[in-house]
Amino acid sequence: MKKINLTEKLTQFTDHWNPRVIASLNGQQVRLVKFKGEFVWHSHTHEDELFYVLKGSFTMQFRDRNVQLHEGEMIVVPRGVEHCPMAEEEVSVMLFEPAETVNTGHTASNKTRSTLEEI
Repeated sequence: MKKINLTEKLTQFTDHWNPRVIASLNGQQVRLVKFKGEFVWHSHTHEDELFYVLKGSFTMQFRDRNVQLHEGEMIVVPRGVEHCPMAEEEVSVMLFEPAETVNTGHTASNKTRSTLEEI
């Protein structure tokens, strides 16, 4: 059991769309990631995803609407729902999802990260 400083963890990386694991519990992972630009459209067959904005803002695009998220706000994307995060400027986000969740779902891309670094 140790305290985790999110601000300090975020200083350990500068790249975008490459989640880092900062904690694990009950088969779930808490991940930190920085976004900038548009991700890939994807969905997850078996996993829900939680996105919590730590710094900045981004748009979660859905096929039927867009949801703007700002610091201190979060959204849960239910399994099976196609989505695509997009950030005009860099945003820092905490993710909470099952450990087996691949960031691009079943959509192969140069942004796919099947193995995540723990920091």
